[in-house]
Amino acid sequence: MLQLNDRKRKLLTNLYQRWSDEPVLEITPLPESGSYREYYRLKGKEKSAIAVYNADKKENKAFIEFSRHFSEVGLPVPQIFAEDLEKDIYLLEDLGDITLFSYLTEIRGQQDFYKNVVSIYKKVIDILPRFQIEAGNRLNYELCYPRGQFDKQSMMWDLNYFKYYFLKLGKIPFDEQSLEIDFHTFADYLLSTNCGFFLYRDFQSRNIMIKDGEPHFIDYQGGRRGALQYDLASLLFDAKSRPTPQCPCGTIGIYILAAKKFTDFDETEFIQMFFGYVLIRILQALGAYGFRGFYEKKEHFLKSIPFAIDNLSWLLNTVSFPFKMPSLVKALQEVVSSKEFQQIGEVRRVHTKT
Repeated sequence: MLQLNDRKRKLLTNLYQRWSDEPVLEITPLPESGSYREYYRLKGKEKSAIAVYNADKKENKAFIEFSRHFSEVGLPVPQIFAEDLEKDIYLLEDLGDITLFSYLTEIRGQQDFYKNVVSIYKKVIDILPRFQIEAGNRLNYELCYPRGQFDKQSMMWDLNYFKYYFLKLGKIPFDEQSLEIDFHTFADYLLSTNCGFFLYRDFQSRNIMIKDGEPHFIDYQGGRRGALQYDLASLLFDAKSRPTPQCPCGTIGIYILAAKKFTDFDETEFIQMFFGYVLIRILQALGAYGFRGFYEKKEHFLKSIPFAIDNLSWLLNTVSFPFKMPSLVKALQEVVSSKEFQQIGEVRRVHTKT
């Protein structure tokens, strides 16, 4: 749990009091996530806000300006109450504690589970193209951080993140040069589609809040230009919240209908390219789990690995890609069959039952 030192406490309480015109009565650190940002819930007698401390000034600026732009478009994002970016702090609307992930966990096993899942995912998917296309058309991409586009350089960063923090630390053998060739082939394929839309980048169940039964959206500060398929892949193949293997495929059609209200595209090509973006998203997630789990020893991320491997196994057994990447496929097959990860899976199964 985060420890709030005296300096940060003073900064946050002063900003809250200037905004609310009332003293802070309660400060509660929120659980740590996959970033180094710090979140606190501040409450007074009448009001509540989420305070954020983040030393990355460029990231803060991107989040604040994106939030204002999305709000102007009418998208359900948190209102910015106050900011002092020189001191690396700002206040957000308090959207509560229910994420899409926690909502799915709570209703899992209930009689109407699948019906409720389809209902909430349809709401989320109907809104996604508004971020990507409607809001993306007028977004200031100069604010994007760390890069303005999910281009080949960005893809190579993600693929190498997977290589060094997951394959290496997970003791999966691979040929360095052959794998590098496959990475370039894979990235070139992904870039062969239209990459001129807003890519939310981390469009997954922990970044979608459910308030009064409706979805609200957070953590889009890493957004940049990219392909439509990436965010849908992030949502539907989110490691621990994917309800069934069939559910993601059945919702692609819902997304296509929603997106075609804003732009036209070839549906066959979209679906073909979609599974390529599923793969790079899974690899990015495994890289993050490797870094946070193997390297930083954070148990939560270790427990996420088997769920991502389940998705990877399904993809390898279901999809045929229209190009060859033998070294990458060989390494992925090693991941799926690894005894090391099966042992982590035993931890997962015990955890899931409790």
